Amino acid sequence: MTELVEFLVKELVEEKDKVNVTLEEDVINIFVSKDDMGKVIGRQGRIAKAIRSIVKAASIKENKKYTVEIFEATEN
Repeated sequence: MTELVEFLVKELVEEKDKVNVTLEEDVINIFVSKDDMGKVIGRQGRIAKAIRSIVKAASIKENKKYTVEIFEATEN
């Protein structure tokens, strides 16, 4: 599931190397750079909702329910 989300997010952002997608139990965490937050969230959260809808549809095969959260990546 993380591969799917990572592919979707990397197609949206400018700084693809700063995208990190992790899975902790049933929570998919997406980390993107500060400049790309707006591109992943979208106007009125439409892109974020679309990502969550795709994850929900794809998770039916696994009989699981995932939560998707979007965070700003920390600079290291």
